[in-house]
Amino acid sequence: MLEKYSSKNPANRVRLTARFAFSTPAHVVATFFGAGVLRPAPGTWGTLAGALVYALLAGAVPPAAWAAAAAVLFLLGVWASGRTAEDLGVADHGGIVVDEVAAIWLVCAFVPQEPLWWAAAFAAFRVFDILKIWPGSWLDRHVKGGFGVMVDDLAAAFYACAFLYMIQLAA
Repeated sequence: MLEKYSSKNPANRVRLTARFAFSTPAHVVATFFGAGVLRPAPGTWGTLAGALVYALLAGAVPPAAWAAAAAVLFLLGVWASGRTAEDLGVADHGGIVVDEVAAIWLVCAFVPQEPLWWAAAFAAFRVFDILKIWPGSWLDRHVKGGFGVMVDDLAAAFYACAFLYMIQLAA
């Protein structure tokens, strides 16, 4: 489960730089404007960047539009992460964080539109993204390319949404 995050994973020895992150449009999208360069835990930084963009624009953009934006970013992310992974020579580098951004936008769109719920969305999504509960774990291991990079985060977003919905029902 956590071998993806281990320092023994060869993928974690390839360091992204700001120069690389901004060298092509695909890299800019895949690293979400360089958020994937931040260490440690680039996936957490990418999720935080996505959540902050959501929080800053939530008053101007309705939740349904965020869900649509997440879908568009997912499709754009398939292309960008596939190209960036190819350029890095690493199938699913941790610095590719567009998958976390699309997923957190989706989770935030489906919770009450309040900062406390967005923080809960952030925490729940990160837990489920790291744990990779089935089918996320299966998708992470077996689906390759840009689609493979993106799709396991949809499973984590689904679990986060379901978990937060149960909390809403209990409250």
